[in-house]
Amino acid sequence: MYKLGIIGYGAAGFAALIGANEMGVKPLLIGKGPLGGTCVNVGCVPSKRMLRVGELYKYARDVGCQVYPPFTAFQEKEALVQEMRKVKYEDLLSYYDVELVQGEARFVSPHAVKVDSKVLEAEKFIIATGSSPSIPDVPGLRETGYWTNVEALSPDRRIDSLVVIGGRALALEFAQMYRRMGVDVVLLQRSGALLPNWEPEVSGEARRILEDEGVQVFTGVKVREVRKGTGKVVVTDRGEVEADEVLIATGRRPNVDLGLENAGVSLNESGGIKVDETLRTDNPNIYAAGDVLGGKMLEALAGAQGTVAVRNAVLDEGKRIDMLSVPQVVFTQPNIASVGLTEREASRLGEVSSRTLRLEQVAKAEILGDTRGLVKMVTLGKRIVGVSMVGENFAEVINEAALALKLRATVDDLIETIHVFPTMSESLKLVAMSFTRDVARLSCCV
Repeated sequence: MYKLGIIGYGAAGFAALIGANEMGVKPLLIGKGPLGGTCVNVGCVPSKRMLRVGELYKYARDVGCQVYPPFTAFQEKEALVQEMRKVKYEDLLSYYDVELVQGEARFVSPHAVKVDSKVLEAEKFIIATGSSPSIPDVPGLRETGYWTNVEALSPDRRIDSLVVIGGRALALEFAQMYRRMGVDVVLLQRSGALLPNWEPEVSGEARRILEDEGVQVFTGVKVREVRKGTGKVVVTDRGEVEADEVLIATGRRPNVDLGLENAGVSLNESGGIKVDETLRTDNPNIYAAGDVLGGKMLEALAGAQGTVAVRNAVLDEGKRIDMLSVPQVVFTQPNIASVGLTEREASRLGEVSSRTLRLEQVAKAEILGDTRGLVKMVTLGKRIVGVSMVGENFAEVINEAALALKLRATVDDLIETIHVFPTMSESLKLVAMSFTRDVARLSCCV
């Protein structure tokens, strides 16, 4: 019997593997598909590479070069994927002490899984099986065919038009990506706003970003049917739209088809594995981490959860993750980022205040020539409990806001921290200052 079994070898699984070795434990690692899971293979790495390609070509067009990146760029990004998978995952298997078994695992008892015909036992398990695209039950969709992020990152042909169904991070990123590739894009969102769980000011800004680049955005739309026409026809309650391809970007579902009932592990209301704050399941010998929990599906969070889960499983440390300070980013250009609570969420906890800073007040935004965006800060008393941002390079800046929430900082803490001028991160100091003064009436470096 192994001391520890880890099921899944993406971000959470590999973090658990590394943590196990640091504690002197050689784990059993079970997984299927390419090493690295979603992020390095069909998620963060290739999608951000293609967003960068589109960004560079947009710069070229902005200075008068009417060019679009060739679709061969989708194939060229595979070199980066293969390199990062090799360096960050495959090569590590020879560095760390681990036994790898590839195949689909299913629990047959609280301490054993079956992989193909082999039964493997462990004292403790960590489940880190990730997630898969969630496909809505739309009449005709499966018969007509569709793309998920997997196919959209490796298209088998050039397309001239695309319908994106969805309105959250993946939908926004792929809509902008394909528009910048010269593709006509229509985005259909069921909710009344893009990014419906974000601040309303951010949702509105997200829509303007896409529409400024020629993406046709329709919210409050119900998709009734998908059928074949000259291309693929999406029938909605507000009319029909036809395109070469349909991208389904309606979220992801946890991979929980593991025979969990045989292990005494139950699910939560999101369809993910139910855990307590220490990431322990209903079975005290089984922990879970990453997308399989059905909560925020973020690569960095999955890695942190893998580390916490393994320390709690092996050493029973009772470690927890401060979910308030977990940042998230939509990698459109400009970036959309947030950490902590929205104003509406914070209002349930007490008397809340907020300020919103337009980027016209940020010198670096003026210097860059792009003042689209804003920063909104939410406080309880003087303590910062939420920050939402739209702006150039804010995927980097949000980390300072996350640290502020982690340290339970106040607006005074940010005001009294000297920020380099001119920078985009100075926007955090300015929005903090706006709680007590009119920042439009200040000189540059006050």
